[in-house]
Amino acid sequence: MAPIRLNLWTLLNFSLICVTLLFNSLSVVATMYRRPNIVLILTDDLDVSIGGMVPLNKTRKLIGDAGIVFTNAYVASPLCCPSRASILTGKYPHNHHVINNTLEGNCSSQAWQKSQEPFTFPALLQKNYYQTFFAGKYLNEYGNPNAGGVEHVPLGWDYWFALERNSKYYNYTLSVNGKAQKHGQNYSQDYLTDVLANCSLDFLQYKSNYKPFFMMVSTPAPHSPWTAAPQYESTFPNTKAPRDPNFNVHGKDKHWLIRQAKTPMSNSSVEFLDDAFRRRWRTLLSVDDLVEKLVKRLEMRGELENTYILFTSDNGYHTGQFSLPMDKRQLYEFDIKVPLLVRGPNIKPNQTTPMLVANVDLGPTILDIAGIDYNKTQMDGMSFLSILSGQGNSSSWRTDVLVEYEGEGSNVTDPSCPLLGPGVSECFPDCVCEDSFNNTYACVRTVSPTANLQYCEFDDNEVFVEVYNLTADPFQLTNIAKSIEQEVLEKMNHRLMMLQSCASQSCRTPGVYDSRYKFDPRLMFSNHSPRLRKLRQTLK
Repeated sequence: MAPIRLNLWTLLNFSLICVTLLFNSLSVVATMYRRPNIVLILTDDLDVSIGGMVPLNKTRKLIGDAGIVFTNAYVASPLCCPSRASILTGKYPHNHHVINNTLEGNCSSQAWQKSQEPFTFPALLQKNYYQTFFAGKYLNEYGNPNAGGVEHVPLGWDYWFALERNSKYYNYTLSVNGKAQKHGQNYSQDYLTDVLANCSLDFLQYKSNYKPFFMMVSTPAPHSPWTAAPQYESTFPNTKAPRDPNFNVHGKDKHWLIRQAKTPMSNSSVEFLDDAFRRRWRTLLSVDDLVEKLVKRLEMRGELENTYILFTSDNGYHTGQFSLPMDKRQLYEFDIKVPLLVRGPNIKPNQTTPMLVANVDLGPTILDIAGIDYNKTQMDGMSFLSILSGQGNSSSWRTDVLVEYEGEGSNVTDPSCPLLGPGVSECFPDCVCEDSFNNTYACVRTVSPTANLQYCEFDDNEVFVEVYNLTADPFQLTNIAKSIEQEVLEKMNHRLMMLQSCASQSCRTPGVYDSRYKFDPRLMFSNHSPRLRKLRQTLK
């Protein structure tokens, strides 16, 4: 073979190509390094309407006071698994098809794993060179042996510390990168909120310093069984569930499931609620510690100023409102409204904003922060990064969001509640039930400069309607469905039907109280829709 001979010109060209490639590689690395880090802290069943944020003093100071607090943040569905699926996918439940907390309801099912997990925002972050870390509760049926068990690690996660099934504080199993790690009831080693804090701190210590990171820390608190850390077991000894105007009153003009609640509640029921309320608050003190540890560690590492931190919940909660004992599946503010606090680069401190956001917006916003075009995804939500940076315009921001819930009931009669018959669930000893098959509803929640309105329809035999003017009636005491203008009802009905069938960008079209909204008056008198005909009959 003849020897290969390189002349000077060839060597120079080759050297130039190498230098160019090296420069480009260094530029990519530098760009990645400058991209912001993102931390999402997700609590479980944390309300904002009945004082859930009160015990979180450090969180309010370190995130809220250091950034922005959203006063109108809502969930796409007030139940754990559908709501968490909406956070991960940026989609409303009618598009991700998770309808409840069961495997049959598509919660962490194999169908979910194949059709939705590859397109979650963490999967997109990972593809775009983010380090991704998860710790805590994922979806209620995660770890089910019929859906891959704890060996299944969803696409998109580099570091995986996920709780098997639903929230616990002791005696649980974690999937640590697909391997089962069992925990007992030793506080120093096993208390889950603290374990999540320690895993998170370890990640910050040992991650790569040359790539941006995304962390999602999903705490069990304040979900039942409300087990506080030992040092907090005696706190808030005199605290009671708030006695707001809708506490322990009859929901006289509401859906039958609300009307069946017994009013007034017995003294023993009220005492039980007050005790549960205190216990919920106690579990939150460890969440407060977790937030403080994370913020301090980021500050110590010099990474805090380049990190966005978002704090929120998967749904709200109620304790005695409209004489309902305890749960989170109803359409009212206490169940669908959640805290949302954000701090980060270019966010001015001590801000509040009334602009309307939903948890389907978290994915698009996080992608936007990372420099990824969410408009190229199938997400229904929209980025609120412009609001964070102070460039959001209330006159052009969205005015409504969709809330969906599919009720659950038992096929057999509860022996302790024979009069209610089959079809109910989540029943308490005094025969007050929190759910039923026909507790299936969809709502348009409107917040605009001219309206603060909630319009809801039930998917039942009568298409029961509830409408609330929250400016005049913030506790939703009076259903104005039969007194509000017919034109408003017609428009809201059509808006609801449109949102229930929307997908991606069509979910971001102007709402009824948006100046850009266009409505065909001929629809008001159309009889083509059986649902609309039944609605008119109901409201006569």
